[in-house]
Amino acid sequence: MTHLVVVNDEEQYSIWPADGTAPPDGWRETGFTGSRVECLDHIGRIWTDQRPRSARGDGVHDLVEAQVAARPNAPAVTDATTGDTLTYAGLWSAAGALAVDLANSGVGAGDIVGLRMNRSVDLVIAMLAVTRTGAAYLCLDADAPPDRITSILGQAKIAAILQPAGAADGTPVTRGLRLVAHRDAASAGNAPPPATAPDDPIYVMYTSGSTGAPKGVVVPHRAVRRLAVNPLFCTIAPGDRVAHAANPAFDAATFEVWNTLVAGGTVVVFPALTDVTFTQWNALLTSAGITTMFLTTSLFHLIARERPAALAPLRNLVVGGEQLDLTAVRRVLTAGAPGRIVNGYGPTETTTFAAYFDCTEASLSDVDRIPIGRPLQQTTLRILDENLRPVPPGGTGELCVGGPGVALGYLRRPDLTAPRFVTDPDTGETIYRTGDLARLRPDGDYEVLGRLDRQIKLWGFRIELEEVESAVLATGLVDTAFVEKVGSGPNSMLVGFVLAAGGDSPGTLPRRLNMALGGRLPGYMIPARWLVLPEVPLSSTGKVDRRALHRMLPGPQ
Repeated sequence: MTHLVVVNDEEQYSIWPADGTAPPDGWRETGFTGSRVECLDHIGRIWTDQRPRSARGDGVHDLVEAQVAARPNAPAVTDATTGDTLTYAGLWSAAGALAVDLANSGVGAGDIVGLRMNRSVDLVIAMLAVTRTGAAYLCLDADAPPDRITSILGQAKIAAILQPAGAADGTPVTRGLRLVAHRDAASAGNAPPPATAPDDPIYVMYTSGSTGAPKGVVVPHRAVRRLAVNPLFCTIAPGDRVAHAANPAFDAATFEVWNTLVAGGTVVVFPALTDVTFTQWNALLTSAGITTMFLTTSLFHLIARERPAALAPLRNLVVGGEQLDLTAVRRVLTAGAPGRIVNGYGPTETTTFAAYFDCTEASLSDVDRIPIGRPLQQTTLRILDENLRPVPPGGTGELCVGGPGVALGYLRRPDLTAPRFVTDPDTGETIYRTGDLARLRPDGDYEVLGRLDRQIKLWGFRIELEEVESAVLATGLVDTAFVEKVGSGPNSMLVGFVLAAGGDSPGTLPRRLNMALGGRLPGYMIPARWLVLPEVPLSSTGKVDRRALHRMLPGPQ
């Protein structure tokens, strides 16, 4: 099918079917036509040639300031539940006042400020205020265990913490927030911070490694600019209302807040599906006028199973975090799809998204596993072997990501940074080794096949757990499947955790799964035990809580 490249007054580019229908109001044709892939490649070249710089600096807040000047009275952030709303001028003013409070406490360029609060209008103010001081913010997961918070605060060496107005300690500052300074104010002052450089950190985000120890990913301003300016995967325009529903300590919040403010849209603070009933959540989606939303893969799968038509009002839906299930997407497409469903891929270390794939009836017609698609603008994807050499076309290797979206490394952990953030011997640029096994499909889309660290050995056989999970899903007997290795030594075994697709009782489903898998997998890859779940346990970030799965098993693990 032929498409057109279109552009709006904000110099944002998108594609539109060349079927004779006019583009939406505010969009105009550029004159370029071609296939979907040719149009996206053309937009990517335009973006590379027009890398924007602000007059004052390279900070993300400089881009927000441009929107303040362009639309001061437009709503910048609102709370869908309370109605608390700030215009762009109001947001800029509140953030400026808080930035002064922070500076007076000694916060400045190079510092880290902890934000210990949930999604709220105040959180958005705090994020913007910290960036305007030249410091970086660190969102703390309100649901994290106290020991983890203590560990993170100790490693990060934060300069201050901002807490909600109702917190027990701290000094009241702007809008009643409470500021807890972690050092004296000897360096305090009102001197304006220096212009932001591309490599200056904007935030630190902690993620668990394979050992479970938290690692602080240091993300620079250039990386968020790469995500937010003319994004190919999700076009946001003035008037769009984008749900801020992610845990602030999860990198989807970067997209929800900064992509929206940079584009002149409205950040809509939205409750998590775990905080309200599904009926309330669904009604609020409509009443709040949400046009764009991110959902973790697990939440999307839940909605696809329970109410697949619920997402139809959206113009843009981005799903990410785990492998997206083909059956779930087809269910939503059939029930009444959003205007656009995108499978977004990217580790925290590559700033939220590094690749995207448009999920349509046509694009899914000849796949048995949803790919991650093509790289974002100014992003490179390479499939390399263990020696960082390119694998042959179609071969399997480690997916490595390059470009300005790559983070600076792990905070104060050069030992962890060195093996992951490496120099590409062919280009000399820093690339991030994702640890994902992937291949480049003949059609040019990238496909992730599993994790290097989810390759296990059982009775001498090497097993890729994602391959087993895919085979279980392919039986059509279950909606969701997770396979884990439990036990050690001679007591090691594979255990399958599944949600039934319907029609099978917990007593008969394991036998039917074993029969169905007998013709698909060798015996050593078929789980020895099955646990039929009433629901999928989710972490505070909306991903599958695999530790909780292990705790469901009877007896010592």
